[in-house]
Amino acid sequence: MSIKIIGFHDGEAALTWGGLTDAFAKGHSLPKAEIGDTFLYRDPDTLLSRSAWIDGLGLAVKTATIFPNNPTRDLPAVNGSVSVFSDDTGELEALIDFHLVTKWKTVGDSLYAAKLLANPNPSTILVVGTGTVASNMIEAYRSIFPDANYTVWGRNRAKSSEFADMNGATSIANLEDAVNQAQIICTATMATDPIVKGDWLQAGQHLDLIGAYRPDMREVDDVALARSKLFVDSFKTTLDHIGELKTPLASGVISRDAVLADFYTPSAFERDPDDITICKNGGGAHLDLMTCRYILDQWKPA
Repeated sequence: MSIKIIGFHDGEAALTWGGLTDAFAKGHSLPKAEIGDTFLYRDPDTLLSRSAWIDGLGLAVKTATIFPNNPTRDLPAVNGSVSVFSDDTGELEALIDFHLVTKWKTVGDSLYAAKLLANPNPSTILVVGTGTVASNMIEAYRSIFPDANYTVWGRNRAKSSEFADMNGATSIANLEDAVNQAQIICTATMATDPIVKGDWLQAGQHLDLIGAYRPDMREVDDVALARSKLFVDSFKTTLDHIGELKTPLASGVISRDAVLADFYTPSAFERDPDDITICKNGGGAHLDLMTCRYILDQWKPA
């Protein structure tokens, strides 16, 4: 078996956001994934490997090295690779650029949630955050909401204005005002304390929560969770691992039954027009595998 090697630009040229969300829908109709994460540490550096096996799609191992001091050497802090193996024989099928898989998996995850939950034809979409994921989310949202206006809020006002200019959006200084004006709100921050307040939310809004990934991280407060219909991409990767839900579940603010569904039951992603909905993006190696298989299906060698 010849091994495919797919770089970022070659791979990205073959992909569409709609195609990826269709691949997620198809992937979640297959048997549930077996997933596992391992960590190795050498202070301050980390090696993270995330693996998944889906019957019918194969196996993937996504390995990331996080070296916080690399920027002092003009090197990226996060590097890695993704290996894809045959479901039939276990042979190595492909090596795919780590940043390609990460970009499309992370953003496609929340885009799929918005396709399932958001009211149609939003006039304004707010992105909270000014990093790479926030920029990629604007690109992805535009693929299904081309007529929406895009607003941005960031803690650093100068950076927020620069980010807005680069992404064809409008920077808003007051976060409460920005939330009040939007029909879709996307949070992509590194916040450890909630920054979006439930008292600000309006009937009919949908929130895609991306940023929190550790037990000490949250982007919305208890009031927001209590006022909303709650969904996740995967029960397995969110409820017991990420502070966004782990903390309010432990304190009794919400019950386990309040989290209504994950992507394995898309028919349960229902709303009335005036409902407020939240979907927490937890990522997970199974989504990396679905993304890799979509990339392999679309990629054609030069």
